Amino acid sequence: MTQPQNLVEQYGPRDAMEYDVVIVGGGPAGLSAAIKIKQLAAEKGQEVSVVLLEKGGELGAHTLSGAVMDPKALTELIPDWKEKGAPLNTAVTEDRVLFLTETKAYKTPNMLLPKCFENHGNYVISLGNVVRWLGQQAEALGVEIFPGFAAAEVLYNDDGSVKGVATGNMGVKRDGEAGPEFQLGMELHGKYTLFAEGARGHLGKQLIAKYDLNKGKDPQSYGIGIKELWEIDPAKHQPGLVVHTTGWPLDSKTYGGSFLYHLENNQVVVGYVVGLNYENPYLSPYEEFQRYKTHPEIRTFFEGAKRISYGARAITAGGLQSLPKLVFPGGALIGCDAGFLNMSRIKGSHAAIKSGMLAAESVFEALGASRQGDELASFPAAFEQSWLHEELHVARNVKPWLSKGLYLGSVMAGIDQIVFRGKAPWTLRHSYADHECLKPASQFAPINYPKPDGKLTFDRLSSVFISNTNHAEDQPIHLTLKNPSVPVDVNLAQYAGPEARYCPAGVYEFVKTDEGTDRLQINAQNCVHCKTCDIKDPTQNIVWITPEGGGGPNYPNM
Repeated sequence: MTQPQNLVEQYGPRDAMEYDVVIVGGGPAGLSAAIKIKQLAAEKGQEVSVVLLEKGGELGAHTLSGAVMDPKALTELIPDWKEKGAPLNTAVTEDRVLFLTETKAYKTPNMLLPKCFENHGNYVISLGNVVRWLGQQAEALGVEIFPGFAAAEVLYNDDGSVKGVATGNMGVKRDGEAGPEFQLGMELHGKYTLFAEGARGHLGKQLIAKYDLNKGKDPQSYGIGIKELWEIDPAKHQPGLVVHTTGWPLDSKTYGGSFLYHLENNQVVVGYVVGLNYENPYLSPYEEFQRYKTHPEIRTFFEGAKRISYGARAITAGGLQSLPKLVFPGGALIGCDAGFLNMSRIKGSHAAIKSGMLAAESVFEALGASRQGDELASFPAAFEQSWLHEELHVARNVKPWLSKGLYLGSVMAGIDQIVFRGKAPWTLRHSYADHECLKPASQFAPINYPKPDGKLTFDRLSSVFISNTNHAEDQPIHLTLKNPSVPVDVNLAQYAGPEARYCPAGVYEFVKTDEGTDRLQINAQNCVHCKTCDIKDPTQNIVWITPEGGGGPNYPNM
């Protein structure tokens, strides 16, 4: 999908700005790449121009992660991060892994936990705040950062290499015509362009298809992570406590689990991850999360507490065997746009930072050799020799095992990690894309979820409200349908309309027309940019495209 070319033809040409490096996405991968390039240039006394685009209204506005952070990569990037005030304030003090039944919780002895569950030396953080701090470091080095500008289109040279990106037009009306405040997007040209959009990046998806970067790779696998930030009773607050659970409320065939992390200032983040390879179209990840909080072992933390914020984001979890080819003529995929997250450790920020650094070193080397627009072959070569590759290799079988069911999967994943230490002489494969795993509704009974109480459990709309999500009302709907008849004729008829349940923001609902027929209503203004619909739609009929820059959620401390 590209932005309406008729407006470019009518009001163009677009203004163009020239840079050595263009970076799309202001998360940990994009910012780390920008910082590393500038550091290398300063060491050599050279000038390299770097621009970074961020679709959120500010850095961190769209950043959502658990998060427990391994500081390893950050220490490599900025060794004096403590002295510079990086917001890693709460060291992990205790790991607690629980197996839940509906009424009981069973703690796994720490001696039986694989190494990937050990968090000694890690920090409970707000990744949004870390990103804001990284932005300050980048700007101090001379990186130009444009928040509120969404990269909406990849630009190509005549030889097929990536030339850069164009930002989306502003002030376009719902009908696609220019409104009174219309402003044409601008072009940013780079000798190399790095794409760091996060999981299921809109442009990254196009690049993977154009250059066939998935050739010979397993289908990518995703989860949906849903998260809340709470302020709890100080008497119940244990700074640095890290709790993970498996089991209830999901059935044993469905992959998923929870996280509950104690930050500073009496704040706790709680969330739930559901693998998007689930089969039952009646399942609602959002409702499973709300139900999870009612467990006797969990709800005690939240009695008398106040919910502050809410958000959701897809997670790229396929691991090493699902990583696409990282490079193409004129650029590279980094961070979760490629899929570097280590699912076994439930961590991705350190991997994103390291991937950005490796790509930056490759870019700087190429620029020093007066190259541009070619493939950065040294980036994947350096990755294969890095500790990040070794870490992902050790973790490669965990998600495939866990996808085989809770009991068998947990035992086999434990054997893989404890007995073989991740070095088993085989690699399990991901056989199907997540959207291919959904089965017809006729094979399942509907799930009756309890109504929210407004104290511990909440409905979607009140949750979206505290995500501070906002979109310009008259803009074109950014959740597009390849075929408008498919939602009713196929998804509703065969799968009972799963988009009304897998979306954690109430974007999709089936309503009756005056004639008594069904139609899909898309409440695009609710979208928190999680990308679940783009991933899980069984017919792959929904295509998420970038809305006007600055729209979407505005997460504080998430």
